[in-house]
Amino acid sequence: MPGKLTNQYGTTIIDDHVLASIAGLSAMECYGVVGMVTRSSAGGLVELLLREQSSKGVKVHTNDDEIVIDLYVIIQFGTRISVVANNIIEKVKYSIENLTGMTVSKVNVNIQGVRVQK
Repeated sequence: MPGKLTNQYGTTIIDDHVLASIAGLSAMECYGVVGMVTRSSAGGLVELLLREQSSKGVKVHTNDDEIVIDLYVIIQFGTRISVVANNIIEKVKYSIENLTGMTVSKVNVNIQGVRVQK
């Protein structure tokens, strides 16, 4: 269900794909994030996505005025996972609320792996 904003002038509908794109790009900007991932249905394999495909590593659930975002990321080895996850949550929440005017109720960060950056 797409996000909906209503005011005295009318209704604005924002598709879940737009919200996923904003969330994915915001997460990729955070220090310590190597990339977004998507799980394949065959045996839980994880596929690292390019920056242009980062919205595929995001699931958006909208219900009335609530937006819940699930992110699937790979973190850089040597960074503190809790700090990176908190930065992702704050950045994604701020970006979506600032760009759309909608309220984000939850941002769930799922760490799918750790990778050494060269």
